[in-house]
Amino acid sequence: MGMLKPWHIIVLVAVVLLIFGAQRLPDLARSVGQSLKIFKSEVKELTGEGEQTPATRPVAVPDPAPVSASEA
Repeated sequence: MGMLKPWHIIVLVAVVLLIFGAQRLPDLARSVGQSLKIFKSEVKELTGEGEQTPATRPVAVPDPAPVSASEA
């Protein structure tokens, strides 16, 4: 239950063809592709805001070597 069988897909494609027509399908597919592209870039931008880029990452400075009493 809940799984799409091949005949479900065929019926779905037939309904989409009847509703939108064969001439509008390429435009519909193009607009869905552009929407997904925009959505993907926005998600990348939102998830990337919390991370620091290499240019803004603080530079680690090593501690100076300890000076022993005999060297001082």
